[in-house]
Amino acid sequence: MKTTRKKNWWQSINRLFLWLFILQFIYITVLRWVNPPFTITQVVSLIKGNGLKRDYVSFNNINSSAKLAVMAGEDQLFPDHNGFDVKAIKLAVKYNKKHPLRIRGASTISQQVAKNVFLWQGGGFFRKGLEVYFTFMIEILWSKERILQMYLNVAEMGKGVFGIQAAAINYFNKDAAALSRNEAAQIAAALPNPVRYTVRPLSGYVAARSNNIMRQMNNLEIDPDIKELIK
Repeated sequence: MKTTRKKNWWQSINRLFLWLFILQFIYITVLRWVNPPFTITQVVSLIKGNGLKRDYVSFNNINSSAKLAVMAGEDQLFPDHNGFDVKAIKLAVKYNKKHPLRIRGASTISQQVAKNVFLWQGGGFFRKGLEVYFTFMIEILWSKERILQMYLNVAEMGKGVFGIQAAAINYFNKDAAALSRNEAAQIAAALPNPVRYTVRPLSGYVAARSNNIMRQMNNLEIDPDIKELIK
């Protein structure tokens, strides 16, 4: 009797995981064309009282400077890698061993999309493991254009400000399609910590980093793969 109950219990668990796998696979596939109704980070922002400013826009309605700026600031190898920058990860691990109080990340845009869309903020091996899985899945099921579009639509770009359209309106009173090169670089410069590093008022960190990002943009925009992606 006990053996039968144990067997039935394991069968129920296996069916549950099978259905969870099927449902998440369907959800990932649907998001190739449909924007997520909400993300965990957005819900947390509302609960904390930070508000939620968000307005999804199509890839064509995002200025090419914004696309270029986030790659220059966050992931310069984005068009070429399979979701993971192995060299950057090794350098980050080496740096973090020497500086345990100043942890450096090495997340690609794809990894950040996996975290922002499907998971929650913060570390931990369990969340990191899920991030690897979802990164792998979106790299298979989505195009690079879709991943970049999703990043620009869901990334937190200020306190309660999500996506490039909301950031453009909030900081510069214009649409994402009308952002100047300098404005796009300032928004991208705040991305490591958009609550701490403010675009308006312009923090010293954002001012300095945006200048470096613009220099990187000049170097990157001649790359054929990047030129094809941001057009």
